[in-house]
Amino acid sequence: MNKNNITLAFDVYGTLIDTHGIKVELEKYAGEKAGEFSEMWRNKQLEYSFRRGLMQNYKTFAECTKDALEYTCRALNVRIEAKEKDNLMNLYSKLPPFNDTLKGLKKAFDMDYRLFAFSNGSKDALETLLTNANIRNYFIDLISVDDLKTFKPSPAVYAHFLRSAGACNNEAWLISSNPFDVIGAVSAGMKSAWVKRSDSAVFDPWEIEPTITVSNLEELVDKIQ
Repeated sequence: MNKNNITLAFDVYGTLIDTHGIKVELEKYAGEKAGEFSEMWRNKQLEYSFRRGLMQNYKTFAECTKDALEYTCRALNVRIEAKEKDNLMNLYSKLPPFNDTLKGLKKAFDMDYRLFAFSNGSKDALETLLTNANIRNYFIDLISVDDLKTFKPSPAVYAHFLRSAGACNNEAWLISSNPFDVIGAVSAGMKSAWVKRSDSAVFDPWEIEPTITVSNLEELVDKIQ
């Protein structure tokens, strides 16, 4: 296997970056509900992107995130002032990477794989987020679904990734902790690695399965070889 021909497309939110890293800040507003708040916010963020993709009524991922924040406040009866909501949204650009992210990326980078970030987030948002996380320099480019004005797991966005990265689907891997993303990539003809960081994580019981499963990003290179 010529590693110079192998392209790795890393999902960002929930795979490289811990979307629940905002939980500590949420405790100021939601108290004991902070964990539930973080989980609901993330789930609604994804739900809203799915729905807008199907409706072909596009708003950016940041706008979906903001709408999901508003929903979660109402659903859990948590009062957060407008200025404080803006602060929470700003913190989304400073979310922390997972503990295994840096070592996993460095290992893949040092092995001469072609690394790309591939996300529902806009390119500007990704530049800021990955720079703040000190991992931007590992990627050849950042590829966003915003170019197509739709979201994963639309097959169009995986085709867009392959075109943008100059990759063939039999030499391209989607790396994600999100089962819907893994299923979308495999359905579109790519290979995939599911990052299962928790023993309690459940993969959707469909007819489509990941090419490989890893418990952290440090295992990735060894499993691909």
